[in-house]
Amino acid sequence: MATRRGRLLQQQWLGLQVLRLPLGGVGAAPGSDRFRRGPGARGAAFRTPGKQPALGEGPWGRPCPHCPAWLDSMPAEILLKILSYLDAATLLCMGCVNRRFYHLANDNLIWIRIYSSAFSPKRYNWRADSVQKTAESVSLLSVEDREAGYWKKEYVMKRMTSLKAALAQVLKPVNLYTGLPEKTKEALRMSGISWVIILREKSGKEHVLEHVDLFINDSSVTIAWYGKAWPCLAALSTLDLCGVLPVFADWPKPPAKNGPRWCSLVAKYSLSDMTDSAVLGCDRFVRLFRLDPGLLVGLWKREEELAFVMASLHVSHLVERSTLGSATAPYQLPAHGALADDGPERGLRGYQLHVDLHSGGAFCLCSTFCNLVTDTGGVDSGYVQLVAVHPQNSAEHLPLIGDVGLCWRTEVVDGCVQSCSIMDVTLLDEYGKPFWCFSSPVCMRASPSPRDGPRCAGQASRIDYEDAAGAVRMELVRIEATEEYFIVSLVLRLSLARINRWFGTRY
Repeated sequence: MATRRGRLLQQQWLGLQVLRLPLGGVGAAPGSDRFRRGPGARGAAFRTPGKQPALGEGPWGRPCPHCPAWLDSMPAEILLKILSYLDAATLLCMGCVNRRFYHLANDNLIWIRIYSSAFSPKRYNWRADSVQKTAESVSLLSVEDREAGYWKKEYVMKRMTSLKAALAQVLKPVNLYTGLPEKTKEALRMSGISWVIILREKSGKEHVLEHVDLFINDSSVTIAWYGKAWPCLAALSTLDLCGVLPVFADWPKPPAKNGPRWCSLVAKYSLSDMTDSAVLGCDRFVRLFRLDPGLLVGLWKREEELAFVMASLHVSHLVERSTLGSATAPYQLPAHGALADDGPERGLRGYQLHVDLHSGGAFCLCSTFCNLVTDTGGVDSGYVQLVAVHPQNSAEHLPLIGDVGLCWRTEVVDGCVQSCSIMDVTLLDEYGKPFWCFSSPVCMRASPSPRDGPRCAGQASRIDYEDAAGAVRMELVRIEATEEYFIVSLVLRLSLARINRWFGTRY
């Protein structure tokens, strides 16, 4: 005990010696006349010739009070006393300094007080000393029986659990029109969720970029990244899209910019897939590449370097995918329980389809198709066809509002790629549950074989999308007299394997 007290007094004495200056100023030597000055006085008095101060030392060769090395040399008891005044977010950041601070910041006695302050028992809420009593009772019972860092983990996990429970309550109300949660925007604001992309070089070096623009609508979230500090495209190998959740979100306060955050992998992309087959469209400045699922990469035409990255995420299970995964593995949806299909007629009945075409907040299509029916007798190559717009029925044909184009922007210039857009598809089953949902960039291309119909007097085009769950084909005809596009056919092809998994059948 005396040795420790002596060491503490020695550290304090050294600090006072460092702060004490000669009466003549910095350039004067101890014991000399206060008016004596000279450019070489300090060097002659305090250093031997040719010797430079070591890193972390002051001019007298002693620890500098402004250097982290001096703080690291303090006794553990003093550091623990200092750390006890910090909040939880700052403690987690302190644990990232080095190994010693990691172990000090894991001290159970510190975290017990933080845990007790946040989650004190309700029966003590009316008493002023409830936090102190809870901390004392918990510490006496548990501090010696738990490994270091146990109460830190308990506190973090309980904070995360309470946040996720609050988000689940917010996301409970469902929009009867789309079958999706009504308060997705509120849940995103309350949790402070943001998205980052991690560009990984072939050498293993990583570049983390925060999103710049964010647009939220009823069925999808569109996120954009752009700037001037892009790494060289030739050196990159993969791109990870991750959701980032502040560990200590305190709504309605904005989350701390540099606070601890939980990273959840949403999707992983290989940049080697950016081939000619992935080109979606172009204008005079950029070329657009689509990487599934839902990623759009813009390259400058002249330099063939990154201009911007845009991601389109469907809101179905978006909060779960952005918070419940890990940094290396995406969140896996729980196994879907097979729904009973006891009807005398075999097939899909009472399905509802919601389709949006939009870009930059402007919608050119927002339509819902109800009571879609098909049977399993028309299975073709493992797919079941579901028709929303019949070519022969002109009453079902729909116009697009305005021009189709995908808007993009960077710090130096912006533009719009014609005939491209973002498509959101939400297909609900007969019970109103989301059966198939996606949001992805699409392109309207010239159709080689237009269908016969009453509005086929103009140029024919089509929009195609396909993934493991199904495919969408939308056929359009441009009426030159009014310069409008009309949807004359909309067909969904659903995977039979997915239908069997959904209903537990063997079609």
